[in-house]
Amino acid sequence: MDRIDQLRIFIRVADSGGFTLAADQLGLPRPTVSLAIQQLEARLGTRLFNRTTRRVGLTQDGEALLERAVALVADTEELEQRFRPQAQALSGRLRVDLPSRIARRQVAPALPTFFEQHPGIELDLGSSDRAIDLVHEGIDCALRVGELPSSSLVAQPLGTFRLINCASPAYLARHGVPRTPADLPRHLAVNYATPNYGRAAAWEWEEHGRLQTLTMRAQVSVNNAETYIACCLAGLGLIQIPAFDVREHLEAGELVEVLPGWAAPAMPVQIVYPHRRHLSRRVRAFNGWLAQVLAPCLA
Repeated sequence: MDRIDQLRIFIRVADSGGFTLAADQLGLPRPTVSLAIQQLEARLGTRLFNRTTRRVGLTQDGEALLERAVALVADTEELEQRFRPQAQALSGRLRVDLPSRIARRQVAPALPTFFEQHPGIELDLGSSDRAIDLVHEGIDCALRVGELPSSSLVAQPLGTFRLINCASPAYLARHGVPRTPADLPRHLAVNYATPNYGRAAAWEWEEHGRLQTLTMRAQVSVNNAETYIACCLAGLGLIQIPAFDVREHLEAGELVEVLPGWAAPAMPVQIVYPHRRHLSRRVRAFNGWLAQVLAPCLA
């Protein structure tokens, strides 16, 4: 194993916080990962990790090495790619995480065009509505919708999703059509509880330039975008949803927009990745492609 491969393993162990997890992410036997770190420490003459039964953490020398190692590996990969034939310009494994509905409806159908451009890349595509820990899971980049909590992640803004309020014709026939926010206390909503926090999001709208919120009555709460829309189609209440996500339902008359003058603020959309000075060309290529795929949906 050459020195660059040892540094790649060192970076993965540092990011994941464990030898076993790093081995799984790299597709290597655990003894191979342990041996690589032992050889690297022997050659450098210093201990890089403090090991416990559950987790490993970087020593002071390990911290000092990590930033230089990330830069060196990224520069090496870019140099290697520059001299490869164009058809094999980019290669290797890329781990990406996307919201489930966007992955299914926008990204997956368009993936053949990405692989036509980059046939050497192998993509591990995770999809959920839960904001996972990119570093711990070994994710190269992820798509996030909504305001980001404070973190060390680097964000690349793409635009915003315009939100609309809608309901099914069956619901409106039973409960009437809300005309202003003053009508909302007499209505039901389908509550969306974020998977990470489990709390139902309040109903929101902008009025005279100020954000207004209301806790709506609900008979059902969900934590998945697909189920959220399905419950609305079933007549269980009002929802607030990105306009592009229900365009077909609106055109087919299966859903109806309500309160068009009182929409919630647009939701920011961004690609995020672990805080590193260098991004691999694989990540930059995927980010650029993803931005193009989502452009028609963005405001």
